[in-house]
Amino acid sequence: MRLTIGAIGHLRSGPEHDLIAHYRTAIKATAARAGIASLSFVEIDDRKLAKGLAGVDSASLALLQKIPKDSFIVAMDEDGKCLSSKQFSAKLTAWGQNHRDIAFLIGGADGHSDHLKSKSDFILSLGPATWPHMLARAMLTEQVYRASTILSGHPYHRE
Repeated sequence: MRLTIGAIGHLRSGPEHDLIAHYRTAIKATAARAGIASLSFVEIDDRKLAKGLAGVDSASLALLQKIPKDSFIVAMDEDGKCLSSKQFSAKLTAWGQNHRDIAFLIGGADGHSDHLKSKSDFILSLGPATWPHMLARAMLTEQVYRASTILSGHPYHRE
């Protein structure tokens, strides 16, 4: 399976960038055994989009256009379903058996439009707290790494 993390906004240099780079490197060690062929990132520059409600819609459309066609779409949203790491790895496996491409979409400050949510196959939450979208990228990347270690039998995950 090929994974894409799509997000509104540009990730600048800093601790979140460094943390994501760390997990991206770590994923390479377990990805093949976990069935992950690749992990890529796409960003939508929200400064170039229309503002307000129309901006949310244009951001959603831009995200949907940037991901591989026929992707299984997972919208990251605070109202989504919370999964344990083991549940997440099981879902990833199940989604990967039926779909070559899986896209995780992270909204900007105003979240996702109703249109994007309606196009999503699954809505996932990182918990009831509100997280900055730059930190949500790092947290999601870590969960992909954790899932890859669970699926490959690596001892990183302890439960």
